[in-house]
Amino acid sequence: MVWRSVAALAVGVLIAGAAHAQPLPGDFVYLRDFDPTIRQDIRYAGVNNFVGRKLAGYEANECIVKRAVGEALVKVQRELAPQQLSLKMLDCYRPARASRDMVAWAQDGHETPAQRRYNPGFSKSELFRLGYIAENSGHSTGAAVDLTLVDLRAPKGLPFDPNRAYADCTAPEAQRAPEDSVDMGTSYDCSDAKAYTAAKSISPAQRRFRRILLGAMTRQGFVNFSKEWWHFSLPGVPRVAYDFPIRRRSQ
Repeated sequence: MVWRSVAALAVGVLIAGAAHAQPLPGDFVYLRDFDPTIRQDIRYAGVNNFVGRKLAGYEANECIVKRAVGEALVKVQRELAPQQLSLKMLDCYRPARASRDMVAWAQDGHETPAQRRYNPGFSKSELFRLGYIAENSGHSTGAAVDLTLVDLRAPKGLPFDPNRAYADCTAPEAQRAPEDSVDMGTSYDCSDAKAYTAAKSISPAQRRFRRILLGAMTRQGFVNFSKEWWHFSLPGVPRVAYDFPIRRRSQ
């Protein structure tokens, strides 16, 4: 998620006309071109997210990142393979318009039980004030990703049912919305202290999976945001934000 603003980020949003003349601007790449074995479930391209609908700019379920990020993720995937684990991408490059969409959603004055699953401790109107949502996100630079782990030996999980009343993101896994991934102790995008990477209020098994993900990502140079076990960024990537839409990769 990382809804927070990136400190000291000089965000020059590039809405480039050149995006219509080339597949991707700058040094962006489609992750599936680097490693198609890395699973993708780009949550803001569907309805299974804290807003409950597709966000502006997400026109396809595609993970787009800067080239250096893609190369590093391939190395993480190779490290995980002997453990019968795979990465699953939940969010990658995020158009700047999507962050603005988040802000507008938080301030629209409407709240539903489904939305409260992601922030059980307070109303969504507090998300902006508390720093969970910001107009500028490191995701828009192509250097930040949200991801989890999949146990390749486990049977496929149940599909998400938008009409079902699931428990909130801190509840036991069987009561939460299904994510078809390992149990990290909370759902993705959970605004709660239990989602802090080093949270003590989770089981040893959940803590083990967090450590596996953290260790593998850290060894390839990624830095974790301590309040979100799923969020990592790669230092050294130019801090310029983009706003081109995420479209399906050409065949």
